[in-house]
Amino acid sequence: MTANLQRVKAINDREIIAGDYVLYWMQQSQRSEQNPALEQAIREANRLKLPVIVAFGLSDAYPEANLRHYRFMLEGLQDVSAALDRKGIRLVVRQGEPPEVALKLGRKAALIVCDVGYTRHQRQWRHRVAKLAKSLVLTVEGDAVVPVAVASTKAEYAARTFRPRVQTHLDDYLKRTRAVNPEYTSHQIEINGIDLKDADAILSGLEIDRTVPPVSALFKGGCQEAKKRLRYFIRSHLVHYDAHSNQPQTDDISQMSPYLHFGQISPIYLALQIRQATQGKPTDRDAYLEELIVRRELAINFVAYTNDYGRFSCLPKWALETLADHAKDPRPKVYSREELESAQTHDPYWNAAMREMKYTGFMHNYMRMYWGKKILEWSATPEEAYNTALAINNKYFLDGRDPNSYAGVAWVFGKHDRAWVERPIFGKVRYMASSGLERKCDIRAYVRKVDKLVKKMADGQTKREVEKK
Repeated sequence: MTANLQRVKAINDREIIAGDYVLYWMQQSQRSEQNPALEQAIREANRLKLPVIVAFGLSDAYPEANLRHYRFMLEGLQDVSAALDRKGIRLVVRQGEPPEVALKLGRKAALIVCDVGYTRHQRQWRHRVAKLAKSLVLTVEGDAVVPVAVASTKAEYAARTFRPRVQTHLDDYLKRTRAVNPEYTSHQIEINGIDLKDADAILSGLEIDRTVPPVSALFKGGCQEAKKRLRYFIRSHLVHYDAHSNQPQTDDISQMSPYLHFGQISPIYLALQIRQATQGKPTDRDAYLEELIVRRELAINFVAYTNDYGRFSCLPKWALETLADHAKDPRPKVYSREELESAQTHDPYWNAAMREMKYTGFMHNYMRMYWGKKILEWSATPEEAYNTALAINNKYFLDGRDPNSYAGVAWVFGKHDRAWVERPIFGKVRYMASSGLERKCDIRAYVRKVDKLVKKMADGQTKREVEKK
């Protein structure tokens, strides 16, 4: 079986039936380029001499999502709709639970093709469609470079055990998806859907959390925006990537994680662009690919093979034991979740990180680690700290609610890490101190950078409010 075919899996035992079209239920891979699920749907449709309909279910009950996430996603869907239209393919967006949208549109489909999601509700959605659809349902895994089950059949202990497994398969899977042109247009098919042109009108009709504002002034959704950012990163910042991995005062990061989270850019496309870049040294390119492939897909492995991935109980036994041993240690400070979200702590570096997250939806990875470690130090119990860190992470980050989010928060408490020298509160879990920030980077410059970013966002918000009036 070729590597490409190993991305494709039948998830029910039905047959292809007579239908008006092939349905691609797009949910995770929200893009029209380098999308193996879309290309599979087009190939199947061409073989059956049918057009392709692409469906997307817009649920206003998506777990932990808010206005910030919905705005970014809708901007991406506008991009997808325009690109598919040029291919002769209709994108039909309907409000409702995604599996129900797929099943309803699937009634007239010869078969259903869907992409792969790794979180619990994403898996449950696809299981429901597979169970209730009248036709064959295929999944096509396009948001991991190496498909999860190919890389490993169990939850890996750490990057050092996962890395060789992934690297074994890279030559087979790190290849561009061959674009296929549809031979039959679906423009003539009359199917009602949401008009994506007016995002504000769509958002006003959704019953969603509106307490977290959009950040479009800094991050606009869509594949074309992601590619533009990537080109700029390669041209201007890749040369410093390895040296500045722990320098949050710099901007030598790609900021691709929001686009990867929503499937607006392909990780394979990203990896190939970095591999082929002439900017920077091999160490810069290797460091980026380590984060993109090994670390990101270790997080996917964690979520795929760990039933309780979003709970404190997911931590390794040694971490649970050492945190329990020190659960009653005196804390230097104890802050409520409200105080943390308001960035009202005694630590100016942590406050800057919280403000960056809250007002921009993003944070340098080095500060994400420090941010989480201090929540552990300042919470009444380790379990409370875990729940607080994950909730705030998922609320404000554009890339929150992602396998990387669950693995990143769990790492703070010992997952995918080893035991260190024992100390109060943390036990044998890795510790981070403000003095370490002062020693390793220009942390005061980072605080100044965040101040400027927050002011920019505040000025932009004021301008938009004035324009609406």
